[in-house]
Amino acid sequence: MSEAKPETTEKPSTGYRVLARKYRPQDFSDLIGQEPMVRTLTNAFEADRIAQAWMLTGVRGVGKTTTARILARALNYKTDDIDQPSISLAAPGEHCIAIMEGRHVDVLEMDAASHTGIDDIREIIEQVRYAPVSARYKVYIIDEVHMLSNQAFNGLLKTLEEPPPHVKFIFATTEIRKVPITVLSRCQRFDLRRIDAGVMTAHLKKIAGLEDIAIEDEALAAIARAGEGSVRDSLSILDQAIAHGGGKVTSGDLRDMLGLADRARVIDLFEWLMQGDVAAALKEFRAQYDGGADPGVILTGLAEFNHLVTRLRFVPEAAGDASLSQDERTRGLELSGKLSVRVLSRCWQMLLKGSSEVQMAGRPVDAAEMVLIRIAHAANLPTLDEALKTLETGAAPNIPAPSGGNNSASAPVPSGGGGQAMRLVRSEPEPAPVDAPPRVETSPQPAVTIASLEDIAALAEAQRDIAFKVTLRRCVRLVKLEPGRLDVSLTGEAPKTFLGDLSAKLLAWTGTRWIVSLSREEGGATLAEEEAGRRELVLMDARADPAVAAILDRFPGARITDVRIQRDEIPDTDTDFDAVPDMDAEAPDD
Repeated sequence: MSEAKPETTEKPSTGYRVLARKYRPQDFSDLIGQEPMVRTLTNAFEADRIAQAWMLTGVRGVGKTTTARILARALNYKTDDIDQPSISLAAPGEHCIAIMEGRHVDVLEMDAASHTGIDDIREIIEQVRYAPVSARYKVYIIDEVHMLSNQAFNGLLKTLEEPPPHVKFIFATTEIRKVPITVLSRCQRFDLRRIDAGVMTAHLKKIAGLEDIAIEDEALAAIARAGEGSVRDSLSILDQAIAHGGGKVTSGDLRDMLGLADRARVIDLFEWLMQGDVAAALKEFRAQYDGGADPGVILTGLAEFNHLVTRLRFVPEAAGDASLSQDERTRGLELSGKLSVRVLSRCWQMLLKGSSEVQMAGRPVDAAEMVLIRIAHAANLPTLDEALKTLETGAAPNIPAPSGGNNSASAPVPSGGGGQAMRLVRSEPEPAPVDAPPRVETSPQPAVTIASLEDIAALAEAQRDIAFKVTLRRCVRLVKLEPGRLDVSLTGEAPKTFLGDLSAKLLAWTGTRWIVSLSREEGGATLAEEEAGRRELVLMDARADPAVAAILDRFPGARITDVRIQRDEIPDTDTDFDAVPDMDAEAPDD
């Protein structure tokens, strides 16, 4: 990673520039965490194997647009000594300043989010035939390219496959799954990675030094975690923290600003939960909540520390991560040697499910407390393997039996409550064995298979739950589907209780407990949107039919309102048609 240095291409301004702009990378040496991409481009430029189009993908704030501008600068690099494409951009070239400021006449930037149609792409296609005005290449940078319509993508294919030698394309997107494979196959793809927390912490520390800002190491680590690998987000949080602290940033001020929980107190809460002390855990949770911590953030902090302890159990050297606090290092290593992987995995699953419950609950505090009670209660329960081993050996679990009661039988009961596998020990003699009747083997009932949202909608229809089916079709976007697990995103009109309702109905309809989570990803189209798209395609095919086109031409103002395929009324002729279209059309009033 190179030294962070202020941006020097913009003209001096009396107004304040945010850190994300002031320290925006100006060349490839400024990019952090993207070494594989820089190496590939360096070798390609040196070998004169420069591609005609690039696809840059990654989460927000990792530098896609900035990389596109640097790449455009490298393609058009020209100084008194160098007149060829170059990755080494130490000295500003003839076109560098204008390109980095986004105002060069031959480097055209387009936001596909606001220019989605075929007309916008047609304008590009018409312009590519003309040579650049002053630069070596005419470069088209299209941001959020996944927002283009299907017609726009199709219109771009031919030009993208065989562009003129003076034209280069650079695309950027956060949703690579929505870009057609026909476009991806014509581009060199670079996945810009999230910045590692340790690298981000060091980068933020250098910028704080350049700004002459005193900042605690724990605060730097917290900012790096909150930024989630995005340089822009991390610098924006640092900017806000500097303003909040009046030029000095402490971990306490940062927690107050972001509503974060104290990392040391999160570890305290985690230890109370693992000890099964419900009262102490709830007291600590309330203290953190009263101090300004958000319930969902507290559960997220617990999940992060749970993951850290699990990781340290297998990779102890991970404790050297610069983004970790001293408490996380020492106490995390200590807990990793005490807690089993089964216990940690069970706690992780309960926190994961509980986080989604808190997000959807009308009273998040109450929901979070119920999650903590469940975790503390489960801490004293044996795992499934331990329970099965107890049943096989006939030994009672290592839990004190209650005093008093009937002397003829005793049953060990865990201190945490029900769910314990128990074995009764009787004092009276066992009755003589009796031959049992032959066992009749029954074939298991086939499980309900769910492979798509359509399967869930079909289940709802079979259960005559039409209202739920309608909501599912209009409000749910599928992100990920695995056996027993469903990750979705919801539209704005979805009811607040929908995820809980969906989980309950899946359990009732399939007999299997499903983990239903709300994802931060956008997901695919809803079932209603997919149906609308298919309907539009059918209408387009109908309009393209010569006979229909003639009818529409004969009756100006007429339009197609429906297309039906009647396969059971095919006329008895020698025609090769598979179906006879039955079209409903609205004619003009006149």
